[in-house]
Formats: sequence, structure tokens, C-alpha cells
Amino acid sequence: MRRIALVFWVMMLALLLAACQGDDGSTTSSGGIPANAIQISIVYAPESELYLPRAIEDFNRAYAEGRNPLTGQPLAAGERPIYITGEDGSSGTVMQGIVNAFIAPNNQNVSRPTIFAPSVSHWLALANYQSGRQIFDLAAAQPTALAPVVIAIWESRLQAIRETVGYDEIGWAELLAVLQSPNGWADYGIADGRRAVYYGHTDPLISSTGLSTLIAEFYAAARAEGFAGRRLTLEQVNDTAVQQGVRNIEELIRHYSRRTTEFKEYIAQGPEYLDFVALEENDLIYINQGLTQYQPPERLVALYPREGTFWHEHPFGIVQVDVAQGGWTTAEQREAARVFTEYVLTPAVQEVIVQNGFRPANPDVELGFPFVEENGVTVAGPATILDVPEADVIAAIQQSWALVKKQADILIVMDTSGSMQTDNKIGQAIDAAIAFLEQMESTNRVGLMLFSENVELRVPLGNFESVENQLYSNIRGLRADGGTELYQALLEAVNLMSDEPDEDRIRAIVLLSDGADTGDSGVTLNQVTAAINATDDSLNPVIVIPVAYGEDADINTLSSIARASQTRVQSGDASNILSLLELIGSYF
Repeated sequence: MRRIALVFWVMMLALLLAACQGDDGSTTSSGGIPANAIQISIVYAPESELYLPRAIEDFNRAYAEGRNPLTGQPLAAGERPIYITGEDGSSGTVMQGIVNAFIAPNNQNVSRPTIFAPSVSHWLALANYQSGRQIFDLAAAQPTALAPVVIAIWESRLQAIRETVGYDEIGWAELLAVLQSPNGWADYGIADGRRAVYYGHTDPLISSTGLSTLIAEFYAAARAEGFAGRRLTLEQVNDTAVQQGVRNIEELIRHYSRRTTEFKEYIAQGPEYLDFVALEENDLIYINQGLTQYQPPERLVALYPREGTFWHEHPFGIVQVDVAQGGWTTAEQREAARVFTEYVLTPAVQEVIVQNGFRPANPDVELGFPFVEENGVTVAGPATILDVPEADVIAAIQQSWALVKKQADILIVMDTSGSMQTDNKIGQAIDAAIAFLEQMESTNRVGLMLFSENVELRVPLGNFESVENQLYSNIRGLRADGGTELYQALLEAVNLMSDEPDEDRIRAIVLLSDGADTGDSGVTLNQVTAAINATDDSLNPVIVIPVAYGEDADINTLSSIARASQTRVQSGDASNILSLLELIGSYF
């Protein structure tokens, strides 16, 4: 019996080994990773999500099947397979995580990829500069997909500007002229054109498009002040006249956003929401192909500013610092990373990249569809390309952001009615409000309004530094009780913000509530939305950002309020406070 059992187990072991064996005779782990594989990782920009996961899957499959993905031939004797894992991440956040891995390894944001593939090489230069180490060989960072940063503008708006000025080459100066015109778009022949000009771009501390746009704004402002050099220096960045020029451009902002993902959806709603927004060219193509939630009411077109723009080259930066030098890559892993880079540059992968709206980095691949006029782009692309400044200049431009960005007036409106007691909704709202204030910029003005069966302006709008203690003490002591005069509170809040001088400041209401009005004031939802809509012609319309608490939140009501100012209802609960704050904070 023992002998029979032994034979049985030998046969089972042989079957298991055969099942784990690849075509080339190599064994694989239970997770599909070849047992002797060189394992590497990549963190890439969110835009690359359109094609890189597929490239990674195909690359790994080739090795699992015993084939070299570059040649298609069976692996040679002794040739080790490669296995790559990937994930996306905002370029600025990942860059800081890589820097932290060297200088602050205990920080909660630490990233150790083999390859860092941001949208643009600015981040590789900043990583080297901020860490004081040559983490990346900038000269060897291979571009893999090309996309210029464009101003996505509605075709009717761009045509109106061209017809008014009498020429086709449009840039920041012409966009600013609309803002400065006494009647705004009405002076440019737009029927029922509003006075305000609405522009948006992403956060330059996190987003590649935001950073490139801010640098381009500095270039435009410096040119307007007579700068004729090819590359920005610290002299221009620190010039108060140049900084004021950037502020003038930022006056066009309706609100900011943390990520391009939100703006792609926002602008697709049409010209009444945003007139133009800074995007990568591939994002504009994506919108015109009808792939967003909203069907654009007309075509967006790519404005390649005459002052110049940047190419986003989606470079593959391979971490060069060896394990023995305090890094985390080996020579084998770096060579494997180069193999994957070559694979992404093969015609088959590059053709997929083109299909997703990026220009090929491999010159042997033709630029075909979707690069057609119907999608709002030109085959030629931008005529003027800006020189990338030195890393210390890019860092200085980022540091200037707090000085040149459009500041905000923010009224926090908190529901303290009895329904907020359920499931500790009031506690969650208090935690979120406190955390929100802890990230507040000192140059913003902030106030606090509370409501239950009564509405009370507890802390009038004031510079954050001057009202900070009042805000904290009032919020920490909140209790939930009584009815819910939601509509009355919002109407008073909108009127209060509307009465504020229409200075060059974003005007926003952050509403924390479960959204169910039970009051008897007689104010209706229609009156609230009408009051919000009445601010649309202002240079700085009032925007309302509702945060919904509880499974029983009245989402329909809160969504109606959000739609009036083209924002979105955010979900508030204990598990998402940080992500919630990032979304809300990115508006300002």
C-alpha cells in the first residue's frame, strides 16, 4: 500500500510540474510569473491607462509562452523572462513619492518603481533636483507617446475671436482681450454672450498639464514684458511684472481641478460651462469622439497658442540608483526596463497608441486616424515649441503658484439638524470640515454658516489667518438638533456670496448636509437654483459643491443644486475624507 501511495504522489508531483512549465521549459509560479523572471514595475501617468495595461499584458504573455516579445522567437538558452507590473498615478504625487523614498522613507507617500513614466519630463528633472541625486538619466529617458498641450476651445468661440481681430494666430493675449472687453463675448458677436470668460486648468503641483500650462503662462507674461530669450530663467520668474502678467491670465479661471479627468467631463457640457481649458491633445480628441459622459453640443478645437506650448513626451525614466547606493534597482532590472521600453516603441504598440489619440514616438509609424479635422486637431500640430527651463526654474514656478493663482472666498455651510445625528453624520461632517481647514491656504477668505430650523452666519468671511481660531472652535463644538432649513440656508448663502465685491476671486459654497429640506420658510429648490444661475454672468459666478452624508441622503436635491453650478455631489463618509478633501480643495 505504501508503494502504491508513493507512486501516486510522484505522478501528482509530475503533473503539477508539467502544468507550471512554460513552452520554453521554464517553470511558472502559481500567479503566472515565470519562476526565474526578472521582475520590474512601472508607475505611469493616468493618460497612459488607455494603452499601457494592454501593452504590459501582451509583454508578460509573450514571456509566459516562452517567446521574446521583441523578436517573437523562442527564448534562447539562458535567456531569463521578464515580468512587469504597472499602476497609474498622478505625476506630481508619484514624483514626490520617489523623492521621499530617498530623503524621507517613513513618509506615507513613498514610491519605488523601476520605471517612472510621467506625462512630461519636467517631473524627472524635478525628482533629480529635489532629491539632490541623479535618480534619472534625463538624456536617456525615452519618449514613448507624444501629445502637445493645447487650449481646448469651442469652435464658435475661436472663430468669433478670429473674425473680431482679423487674423488666425491666436494666443493668450487675444484670450485676455475677451476678458477685458466691456461686454465680454457679446463684443465678439456671440449671441446672448455673457460678460464673463470661463477658463480652467489643473493643479500644477500634481498634474503635468497644469504644470506645463503654468510654465507656458510665465513664458507668455515674460514675452509681454519684452523677454526675448529662448529659455526662462529665475530672473523672469521672480520679476513682479511677469508674476502680475500670470495673475492676469489666471483671472480667467472659473475654478481649478485636481485632475484632467474631471475637466474632460466638465467642458463636454458646453460653452455655458467653460469657454476653454488646458488639455493634452489626446484628451480633446477623446471628447470630440463622444467618449465622455456628456455629448458635446459643438466641436472643440485645439488652439496651439502662438506664444508656444510644450510637447508631453510620456518619457520612460528608469531609476538609475543601484541598491548598493541606497536605491532599489539592479543592473538586471534596468536592462529589463530598457527591453520593455523598446517593446512599447515597436510599431504594433505605437499603432495602438496612435489609435488612442497620441502621436507616435516611433517615426516609422504613420500618423493616421484619429488625427483628422473632424476631431478638432491639425496634423501639423503646434508651430512654436517652448524650451523646457532648468529644474531650479521649474521648481521656482511651482513655488510661485500660491502667489499667482486665483484666490478664493469660501463659505462652509453645515447642516446641524436632528437628521445629522443618525449614523454620526454630524461627526463625519465635523471631521471633514476640520481636515479641510487644515489644508486651507492663508490667502483665501473663509466663513461659516450653520443651519437647522434657523440659519446663522456664525463666522463672517475673513482672511483665513484672522478667522482660523473662530472656525475651529465653532465647528468642534457642533451638535445636531432641530429641523432642516436647507433651502433657506442656501439662498442666504448664495445671496451673501453674490453681494461680495466681484473681485478677482473664486466664490464658492461648500455644503455639508444629508440634503433633506424639512423647513417651513417657504423657500423652494427652484428659488435656490435660480439664485445660483443668476450669478452666471458674473466674472466670478458662485459655485456650490454639495457633500452628501448618510445612506438616506437626498441625492436628487443635492444633484439639482450641483447641476446649477455645474459641479458634482461628493460622497462624505469616514473612509474617504482625504480623497474628498483633495477633490473639494482642487476647485480653489
